[in-house]
Amino acid sequence: MSDAFRSPYSSPEHVPPHHSPPSYPTYPWQPPPAEQVRRRPPSHPPLGHHSDLRVLRTAYRWQRRVATLTALGYFTLFLILSAFAPSFMTTEVSGGLTTGLLLGLLQVPVACLAIGVYEYTARHTVDPIADRIRRQASLDARQETMR
Repeated sequence: MSDAFRSPYSSPEHVPPHHSPPSYPTYPWQPPPAEQVRRRPPSHPPLGHHSDLRVLRTAYRWQRRVATLTALGYFTLFLILSAFAPSFMTTEVSGGLTTGLLLGLLQVPVACLAIGVYEYTARHTVDPIADRIRRQASLDARQETMR
């Protein structure tokens, strides 16, 4: 091919600009999409995979079990003694008060003890873990909105 018929744009030193169609739909009323900013990975694993959630679930499970077993365990003991040891339950303690009645009346303080154990473990074990997770989640959310 002679140089007279060669296009000025076919030379290797001149490459016409190539405009590829955008990968997003454009409409006149929409602003162009913002450029994506490179984000740093967080310094800790995402909250859903965080070991603190496992610790919180374990602490809460332990708390429920202790409180439930305290109240229900005492009640079950009372029922078993009533069914299988009637002579023990009808033994008079003093002034017409039988052992069964005394153990029945002690169910209220035992239930209060179970509530107290539940509250104590909530304040000293479960709540600090939940507060730490809550603070971390709010920090993560704040950092996400700043990006």
